[in-house]
Amino acid sequence: MSDLNFQGVREGLRVALLGVALAVALGTVGVAQSASMDLLDTPAARDQRAEHAVLLAVTRAGQRLVAVGERGIVLLSDDNGLSWRQSYAVPSSVALTAVSFVDANHGWVVGHAGVILHSDDGGETWRKQLDGKLAAQLELQGAQAQSATDPHRLSAAQQLVADGADKPFLAVYFADQQHGLVVGAYGLAMLTEDAGEHWRSVGSELDNAGGMHLYAILGDPQGVVIVGEQGTLLRGTALGQPFSRVPSPYHGTWFGAVRMAPGHDLIFGLKGNAYRLEEGSQWQPVATAEPSSLTAGKQLADGSLVVVSEGGRVLRSTDQGRHFQALATSELDGSTITDVTQTTDGALVLTGPRGVKRLKTIASNKENAQ
Repeated sequence: MSDLNFQGVREGLRVALLGVALAVALGTVGVAQSASMDLLDTPAARDQRAEHAVLLAVTRAGQRLVAVGERGIVLLSDDNGLSWRQSYAVPSSVALTAVSFVDANHGWVVGHAGVILHSDDGGETWRKQLDGKLAAQLELQGAQAQSATDPHRLSAAQQLVADGADKPFLAVYFADQQHGLVVGAYGLAMLTEDAGEHWRSVGSELDNAGGMHLYAILGDPQGVVIVGEQGTLLRGTALGQPFSRVPSPYHGTWFGAVRMAPGHDLIFGLKGNAYRLEEGSQWQPVATAEPSSLTAGKQLADGSLVVVSEGGRVLRSTDQGRHFQALATSELDGSTITDVTQTTDGALVLTGPRGVKRLKTIASNKENAQ
């Protein structure tokens, strides 16, 4: 593993964070590893303009919306995204990259410097469960136990410890309140089976010998899929089980995946590439007519799908991902969209370098979808 300072990490994640503008905006977090270390142990400050900060992910916690982003910002909305307030107890100021809630109360956030935060009150308060320093030690312990059969892993783990807490987690998935998986840069992967009280390194249980960056996790009782750079596509039956590499239909980076139904997955990523899988068939290309990278996706309450892009567009499909068409709306300003979720009243909420945006119900766009 190469020795990277914080600037190197930021540049290395430029593609993952989708766009030069967004990467530059994240530079406000800091420009050196020492700054990252300071932010790791510094509580997030109150920001009157937090709603307009760089935001990287959004999800539902019951009926509440939770959005996360730069400088440890966590935003909460209890009115379907019409108004937002900042969570008042976040113990770290690093950039937060992904968020997952299993119910209205229990959620986890991951981010830079190997941070994992947990909330049991719907995002009102957060507690740090892991950081990059401890994550490096856990990886070293796992590598030492395997040193006879995998000396390369031991060398990489020793370098990870030497680097300090500068490696980010990029995705988090919890199957229930107890069992969760986080993944990130350089193939880092941590598993918990007790709600995050303890974590163990499981990178060696993923068929990812090249240490590719891992960007997203798709999971449900039907199985778990992990996607990442250079066509990395991993599949497992459940958390805690080994993951095997699946032949990828595209050798560029994947940024996300959506499960439409059992055995029916959609994967998408760099340069608008998207493929769909029907049970028992091969991956089939999807013509998105989108030249920029696809960054996130969501199945909506009516069964339709939306994916969003670095180019600031929202694409919708009403035929389980076979065809997509851009939503026709003046509400979009062309800025990068990093994530999307749906509110209880049917609107879409988007995050990006200009903050959080609520789109009105997409019902009026049904006639535009194919």
